[in-house]
Amino acid sequence: MVSARALRYDRPAEAHDDRPDHVRAASGLAVHSGQLVIVQDDASFFAVLGDDGVGALKLPRGLQGRRRFEVALGNKLDKLDLESAVTIGDELWAFGSGSLPIREKICRVHQSIPRVIDAAPFYARMREALGSALNIEGAACVRDRLWLFHRGNTGLADVGPAVIVVPVDGLRAWLEGRGGMPPIEDVDSYDLGAVGGRALGFTDAVAFADRVLYVATAEATANAIDDGAILGSQLGVIGRDGVRAAPLAGPDGEAVKAEGLALDPARPGHAWIALDPDDPDQPATLLDVELTGPW
Repeated sequence: MVSARALRYDRPAEAHDDRPDHVRAASGLAVHSGQLVIVQDDASFFAVLGDDGVGALKLPRGLQGRRRFEVALGNKLDKLDLESAVTIGDELWAFGSGSLPIREKICRVHQSIPRVIDAAPFYARMREALGSALNIEGAACVRDRLWLFHRGNTGLADVGPAVIVVPVDGLRAWLEGRGGMPPIEDVDSYDLGAVGGRALGFTDAVAFADRVLYVATAEATANAIDDGAILGSQLGVIGRDGVRAAPLAGPDGEAVKAEGLALDPARPGHAWIALDPDDPDQPATLLDVELTGPW
């Protein structure tokens, strides 16, 4: 671990935009147009980390005009729950978790303009292929295929962590009204182990050469909607020879909830990992990690 920083915007909180002064609930990372983009699952902003600091890209307002969603405001269930992001060509795509109907959305960003698309039929097809409730928390573009990572924490009937594979061009054509629903080409199940008696589940991923790096976490909750005690996280790699993983702890060795992962294109062997404190009043943490060993 090279460094850790609390993610705070360069500008003070702005009440008229419903934006706090810090990045909340960091849930996904992606490098887009040379900048690190941080997705938040309970705030309708993308944080953008550039050379000049941390800026904010506003997303459309939600119900009652809000951009913040939390238990204290009584609107937690109104959030888009964007949990993952991936760069596709010159666009950034962010995916809702699919754990509720309002979360069956895909946000496409082109030239800093976000557009939220209702993707309920696509989520229904993924849910049918998976055979259980759905909670998409990671996305990785592997050549011409999109891997969507189901966390596997929706309840007792959940099939467990899984990867749903769809063709990128097919999904793009459907989103743009140029083609039919893209096929689900594969569903691969994974056993990532457990921490404190709770199964680890995927929370983000990124493609790397012929491999995919991922982060996973375990928390004491019975479903994909309610937060629970954070038990621990894992950093792993999916390769042709299977899965290899190592425990992931915080700067002081504490249990953390790792929610985002991206590689730094300017520094081979370095990755960013976002930690979610599960507290809307606390900023998310961004780790700079050097990957040593056979990643």
